[in-house]
Amino acid sequence: MLEGPLLPNIIKFAIPLMLSSILQLLFNAADIVVVGQYAGDSSLGAVGCTGSLINLLTNLFVGLSVSTGVLVARYYASKQQQKLKDTIHTSMAISVISGIFLAIIGILFVRPILILMNAEGEILDKAVIYLTVYFLGMPSMMVYNFGSSILRAVGDTRRPLIYLTIAGALNVVLNLIFVIVFQMDVAGVALATILSQTLSAALVVRCLVREKGDLHFDILHPYIKKHILKRIARIGLPAGFQGVIFSLANVVIQSSVNELGDLVIDGNSIAMNLEGFVYVSMNAFHQVSISFTSQNIGAGKLHRVRPIFWKTEACVIAVGTVLGYTVLFFGRPLLGIYSDNPAIIDAGMVRLWMIMTTYMLCGMMDVCVGSIRGMGYSVMPTIVSLIGACFLRLVWLWTVFRIPQFHNASMIYITYPISWALTFSVHLICFLALSRKFTKNRLKNA
Repeated sequence: MLEGPLLPNIIKFAIPLMLSSILQLLFNAADIVVVGQYAGDSSLGAVGCTGSLINLLTNLFVGLSVSTGVLVARYYASKQQQKLKDTIHTSMAISVISGIFLAIIGILFVRPILILMNAEGEILDKAVIYLTVYFLGMPSMMVYNFGSSILRAVGDTRRPLIYLTIAGALNVVLNLIFVIVFQMDVAGVALATILSQTLSAALVVRCLVREKGDLHFDILHPYIKKHILKRIARIGLPAGFQGVIFSLANVVIQSSVNELGDLVIDGNSIAMNLEGFVYVSMNAFHQVSISFTSQNIGAGKLHRVRPIFWKTEACVIAVGTVLGYTVLFFGRPLLGIYSDNPAIIDAGMVRLWMIMTTYMLCGMMDVCVGSIRGMGYSVMPTIVSLIGACFLRLVWLWTVFRIPQFHNASMIYITYPISWALTFSVHLICFLALSRKFTKNRLKNA
């Protein structure tokens, strides 16, 4: 991160991140494929409509794991060993506490929230079963997210990839056993997911415990340092709050989709899962921008901040364009993996046409946010994202979508590219202004 040409190092760092995220997404994809092929359309809709709700409840703490990566990268690069040790132990303690909290909240409130999302009938009942089991695995999910964030912040993207590969293979095998052999339906795929997540979490913890240097985690003596907790909260809470509001907007969008009937629900579910592979591939460069920017600032190499930004933007544009149009070109056979119902595939293609052609804008927006947060600014990108992406989408759904001739799926999906373009433009202006101000202040105080 600190030496040598940027572009090859960015790509080298991003590829394992990309593969790790794809494997993590395969957990949910395997659930949807198995229930779609072996349990029926109602089970497919039940699992597919839960993604926005899961994100709503987890994104606040995922934001904290992002801030963990920012602090670990900075303290590691600046060789502040005690602060690095305190950050690791505080972060891992937060991961366990947040996981238990999410498990309790999720289990208690899934049914009323799903009802508010207009889920009903058999889809509602099965979604409640799926989420009740799924949220039991929240402690494991949080431990893995925080632990892998620590490793990636210091440049280790290989071991999280290995752990997810092992866990992903287990997930697929357990899915088939629980659904086909034991006929457990949605409960089976949820159980397979949490068992595989528990394995990946155990492997990450084992890795940190066995570390001999600055990254060592003493599992027998966990602790929380207040000053580190405050720094994690200062960077992570705005990011997490942004994620929560984004997810809340997506819950409203899912509620609007649910008004259009089971075929649209199922088509939207499988298209969302498919486009998720493109999103996480682009999002790897969001993580690159955070880690590279934070480490170089920690090492005092401020002249590399802008080149990191522009090269990361170029990479995300290339990946988003190539993968987006590839998914669009092969859309029908790819959607056919999830369901053999032509009407569901047609409904899925409507979403793909609206999203994939402009998906690189979403990646460009995220890289801007990552670079700004890597500099330590977290509130401003949150405010811009909330206004530009969330508020605009909600206003559209509450106004234009309610006009009878516009009450269709296309009018829901078009809000995405419009909001991406507007939000990216404002983020770009903010980055250029903040990076100039940041560099001047640092040089002045040096």
